[in-house]
Amino acid sequence: MSPPVDRIPSDEKLPARADVVIIGGGIIGVCTALELARKGLSVAIVEKGHVAAEQSSRNWGWCRVHGRAIPDLPLSTTSLRLWSGMDKAIGRATGFTHCGMLAVLHDESELAFWDDWFEQARPFQMDGRVLTREELRALVPEATGADWVAGVYSPSDGRAEPLKAAPAIAEGARDRGVTIHQNCAARGLETTGGRVSAVVTEKGTIRTSAALCAGGAWASMFCRHHGIPFPQAGVHATAWRTEKGPNITDGGINDGIYALRRRDDGGYTIAHGGAGRVDITPQSLRYAPRFLKLFLKRRKKLTFGIGSSFFNGPESWATWRNEEISPFEKMRVYDPAPSTKLIEKGMEFLRRDYPVMKDVKVADSWGGFIDSTPDSRPVISPIASLPGFYLAAGFSGLGFGMGPAAGRLAADLIANDVPIIDPTPYRHARFTDGTRMDPSARLG
Repeated sequence: MSPPVDRIPSDEKLPARADVVIIGGGIIGVCTALELARKGLSVAIVEKGHVAAEQSSRNWGWCRVHGRAIPDLPLSTTSLRLWSGMDKAIGRATGFTHCGMLAVLHDESELAFWDDWFEQARPFQMDGRVLTREELRALVPEATGADWVAGVYSPSDGRAEPLKAAPAIAEGARDRGVTIHQNCAARGLETTGGRVSAVVTEKGTIRTSAALCAGGAWASMFCRHHGIPFPQAGVHATAWRTEKGPNITDGGINDGIYALRRRDDGGYTIAHGGAGRVDITPQSLRYAPRFLKLFLKRRKKLTFGIGSSFFNGPESWATWRNEEISPFEKMRVYDPAPSTKLIEKGMEFLRRDYPVMKDVKVADSWGGFIDSTPDSRPVISPIASLPGFYLAAGFSGLGFGMGPAAGRLAADLIANDVPIIDPTPYRHARFTDGTRMDPSARLG
């Protein structure tokens, strides 16, 4: 069942023209819209369902820096800074707080990774540190059943509430003139002289010279419609929330097997890190060789099969014309079912590690679909083969935390301003220029 994300109204009238049209009303789309509006550009968001209906409301809510791939630290640290000022900037609550994040270790051999990580991250002045077993017990005294040997604690890392963050940012963007059009799928682009000249939606056409696809797991399908290859594969994931329980942490804890974070309502959001189901689909078959290294890395946590997503959903195969009903209209919200087995196993781990949680029950659960690229790094880039078309997708489970900075970078590229960080690692061309695909980003 879909989590109960905050719903916001749509603007009734579709504009005839906009400087930029953003396709997708998730965290990346709304953050980009906010930044473009700050630059004085007119912006329209078109969303096939409703704002934050898919992965932007189904994630853990973490806004962390520690443990990210080193090349992604400029984006992650910038995003954490922007999250810190977001509520003030939009005049609304996103639920963001610097609550601290803890990664716990079951084997001392894992310390080698963190020693190397902190050495490479030294230029970014990270405030995290390694905790001994005794310091870890003092920080989380309720974890009397856990077999942890050490941990890494980062006090500046934070969390926001996925049910409210993207809708709040969207409303902040609307205050600056952005129009928001829900249940309004983008069917495709029109071009004039080889560059983007319009976005065709089910409710009409918007003339524009710039379009950003921030369509999450649906981005590859939209790109394929225009002959643009975008290697993207997804994992069906499961998350759940508990009833209000004892305060074992104010922030988040990554156990390596499962992860949790405290919610504003006093419960916890819990999920298995990296675990899930990979369906064999037309899209996954097309890009299978590119994802072999990534799936081998995570094979112990994944199951594989064939389901209804072969025929329906973001990885199915479909062709359509701009004047026809598109796949995006046939499925407004991709809402996969959660795995009961994963929930039961996760609660078993939770109650084992935290005996004080033995009577806390599951209040709700939901499925999600985490899209990834072969190197676990997003694309935030213009598309060279189609001037005026931009892509911001493939965030590999990290999009919520990276959202504000990703939106700022996308806006800088669209507006031809000096980019807030070096965009080179996120260029679309890396899939065709011989760049080595190394799935080095840590998921979660």
